[in-house]
Amino acid sequence: MDAADIVASLLILGIVVVSLLSNVVVLICFLYNPEIRKQVPGLFILNLTFCNLLQSVSNMPLTLVGLVTSGHPGGIGFCQIVGFLDTFLTTNAMLSMAALSIDRWVAVVFPLSYHSRIRHRDAVMVLGYTWIHSMCFSAVAICRSWLGYNHLYASCTLCSVRTKAAGKQFIVFTVALHCLTFLLTLIVMCVTYLKVLKVARSHCKRIDVITMQTLVLLVDIHPSVRQKCLEEQKRRRQRATKKISTFIGTFVVCFTPYVITRIVELFSPGPINPHWGVFSKCLAYSKAASDPFVYSLLRHQYRKTYSLLANKVLKRSPLNSSSFRLESKLIQPLPLSQINCCSNRP
Repeated sequence: MDAADIVASLLILGIVVVSLLSNVVVLICFLYNPEIRKQVPGLFILNLTFCNLLQSVSNMPLTLVGLVTSGHPGGIGFCQIVGFLDTFLTTNAMLSMAALSIDRWVAVVFPLSYHSRIRHRDAVMVLGYTWIHSMCFSAVAICRSWLGYNHLYASCTLCSVRTKAAGKQFIVFTVALHCLTFLLTLIVMCVTYLKVLKVARSHCKRIDVITMQTLVLLVDIHPSVRQKCLEEQKRRRQRATKKISTFIGTFVVCFTPYVITRIVELFSPGPINPHWGVFSKCLAYSKAASDPFVYSLLRHQYRKTYSLLANKVLKRSPLNSSSFRLESKLIQPLPLSQINCCSNRP
């Protein structure tokens, strides 16, 4: 192993640890909090968490083994099964992100009719489509024997070694796979989240106008209060932009290098640097570690849930601590003056 392989191995190891811990916390919050289970986005997040967890225990460790041993991890049949999972889980995760963006768009653009437009039955139908979509591409790949160990990415996935034998069929399949997963998801996310941002800015502008009219009426308001109101308006606008940028930005940064490398691999006359191939694969894996923070753990409802769970595990619940303080006050001894006073009463 050279220095680049050591760095890549440590990077994958860190991604595996963070992905396992963060996705397990999301899963525990989903199972513990009934309010999260009642919400429609919770189903999409659960499906995304399932894909990330399964990828963290199947594809990532084998890529790490491939880097350490510089060879083929397991037999051909085993590698084809792992390659099937790689294609299925990656496609399913991307489509789940597209479903989440559509759900947010409906919630923001049609807030009054959201519950009638997006129901649990509709969410189950969407998830059924994502599974069928992902299963079809994975089944075609394994039936055509296009899955194997790819040395460029040090992982079991679509194998470019078979490209010459497959000819145009493999090229058409790979291009269609990435167009109907990565490109489709990117277009859906950009369209929906930009519409959400437009509506959010419109709401912020309306609130800002009302706030400014109120400030004009309050002539005697202190300048510092007025300055704080203006700063809060600015933070509100920036908060909406940061959220949308995080949703789209993490998707683009994590998946674009890998998809571009895949397409270039089909038409490039010369070999691609294997260090770049492994790095692009690591970026794709890092999406599984960042998804819990992007979609779940930084939200107030999830923060409150895992804080309660942590307090319960550490036996530091606020209710127990407050009752303990109340009991300590009740059993606190009376002052000597009160005892004497009480003893002198007939």
